Amino acid sequence: MTIKFRPLRDRVLIKRLDQEEKTPGGIIIPDTAKEKPIQGEVLSVGSGVRDDAGTLHPLEVKVGDRVLFAKWGGTEVKIDGTEYVILKESDILGILDGKGSVSTAS
Repeated sequence: MTIKFRPLRDRVLIKRLDQEEKTPGGIIIPDTAKEKPIQGEVLSVGSGVRDDAGTLHPLEVKVGDRVLFAKWGGTEVKIDGTEYVILKESDILGILDGKGSVSTAS
């Protein structure tokens, strides 16, 4: 998939990953009751940040990483009809390893 957008500096373009539509007990959650996903896939990253000396420091996240971020963080945008989130790298809480899913604690 080619995105016609490239974030600048320490910004990251993320596509939210949908959460499970069922609870562990098998109850189906309707769309209106679902929470915003807090995990996503990195689709594009900026070049990095420069320190006071002018040295460029590349970002730690890379395209393809599955990340965990704040529920209400970032700026939601629509590019070619698809919704994405633009975040600063500092708003990303961590990188997820494996295929497990994460949800907010009740």
